[in-house]
Amino acid sequence: MEKQGTKSIAVNRKARHDYFIEEAYEAGISLTGTEVKSLRTGATNLKDAYCSIKNGELFVNGMHISPYEKGNIFNRDPLRVRKLLMHKREIMRLHAAVQRDGYALIPLSLYFKNAKVKVEVGLAKGKKLYDKRESDAERSSKRDIDRELKERR
Repeated sequence: MEKQGTKSIAVNRKARHDYFIEEAYEAGISLTGTEVKSLRTGATNLKDAYCSIKNGELFVNGMHISPYEKGNIFNRDPLRVRKLLMHKREIMRLHAAVQRDGYALIPLSLYFKNAKVKVEVGLAKGKKLYDKRESDAERSSKRDIDRELKERR
């Protein structure tokens, strides 16, 4: 019997700070057994990860999955390039979008969905420094307003 539902493994918070996320796609990921066991313990980091397209295939680079403690010889390189699984049409559409100026493919989150590991990939456009300051100010003012409303109740 497979488990139902989704369980979050890791979220790339830096991606939402550094990029405007235009669209998000779900992709499967090709992993080894010890990598999946390591993910169940939550030993992963998406901070500096990015996606690339080569020969019509989608890959994730820079995603760190710590070696499984009991994995011995079956452990792989923690930073190896991993293949993402998507439909060919979607990959071609993403490839055309990335060719445009300033767009990148960034992994946003990693999660279990019905006992399978999935990656949420975002089509992102880079933020300038003034955009980051603007979103920080907006978040700060929202926090202040919420605090005031809470105090008045």
